[in-house]
Amino acid sequence: MKIAVVMDSFKGSMTSLEAGEAVKNGIKRAAPDAEVVVKPIADGGEGTVDALVCGMNGGYRQLRATGPLGEKVDCTYGILPDKQTAVMEMSAAAGLPLVPPSSRNPLYTTTRGVGEMILDAIEQGCRRFIIGIGGSATNDGGVGMLQALGFDFLDRDGNAIRPGAQGLQELVRIDNAHVLPQLKECSFRIACDVSNPLCGENGCSAVYGPQKGATSESIERMDRWLNRYAQLAKQLYPQADAEKPGTGAAGGMGFAFLTFLNAQLIPGIQLVMEEMGAEQLFQQSDLVITGEGRLDGQTMMGKVPVGVAALAKKHHKPVAALAGCTSREATACNGQGIDAFFPILREVVTLEQAMQKEQAMENLMLTAEQVLRLWKASCR
Repeated sequence: MKIAVVMDSFKGSMTSLEAGEAVKNGIKRAAPDAEVVVKPIADGGEGTVDALVCGMNGGYRQLRATGPLGEKVDCTYGILPDKQTAVMEMSAAAGLPLVPPSSRNPLYTTTRGVGEMILDAIEQGCRRFIIGIGGSATNDGGVGMLQALGFDFLDRDGNAIRPGAQGLQELVRIDNAHVLPQLKECSFRIACDVSNPLCGENGCSAVYGPQKGATSESIERMDRWLNRYAQLAKQLYPQADAEKPGTGAAGGMGFAFLTFLNAQLIPGIQLVMEEMGAEQLFQQSDLVITGEGRLDGQTMMGKVPVGVAALAKKHHKPVAALAGCTSREATACNGQGIDAFFPILREVVTLEQAMQKEQAMENLMLTAEQVLRLWKASCR
């Protein structure tokens, strides 16, 4: 009997790996001889670096890079065992939590630190990049990142434009003469779960600008500047397409990666499962167990449990999901490949008590044990 355990983190309580180990312990209580394979997972957002580094026995690298406000911040990214693959989250250098609420304004925030992380990884010998671009504080079209990699974004006097979206107002020319030569050897796979174009009413400025501190006036201005930026980029790279789904991701980072770095934009959970070899694991397993902190209507929107279930069902495998709590809308998961789901709470407690790590891990372990006992009985 082989069982694959692919749990998302329980936010504020357990990491993906901790949740997986708790499930494994429960399985072993019901089936001591079972082969249990635990794979930490993430949906391409927060936790992606940890999931891939831990799941593939990689390592971490730290550096000081430019933060969204131009100050230096401590950043961490992962390097996988092949020593060629770097795993990053752009939020490590340009994330919204790095900017105090009172200072949030995408006119001034930059993605330069993301480029510095990429540059550092290239210097370490990496040529393959997996990057999650969620949670950004920026709307500079990825220009700050590209500047760090040697692209020139110039004003009418031939000087570098200012950091942040404000600099796009000054942009009159883009030049790639000084680009880092090693970029030609690099490939980029970008975890992206949004389909917004770069500009317009569904573009990055209008849709995501407000949560980053943009006003209605600055949204209109940034949208206009990004449109001109896209036109200038197209002169240099004819394949540039500001209407392509995902170009508006992370304040235009999707456009920068697609246009200047020839990247692929891939749904986050799909990308992570491909990298961790989930398909082969599921093919070889008799049962797949997944889950997350809360199973609800949002689970259907590209979250881990449904992504895991879709791949498992491709190979006709039964799927059970465990969750800290479930909503009424969670029943829709049964139509998305999850055969049965189970909340792990065993008694009425406060939210704070339920989220205590030791208590949550015990609840998860005991629920997994009972699920396995039921599954074993049904297989007789």
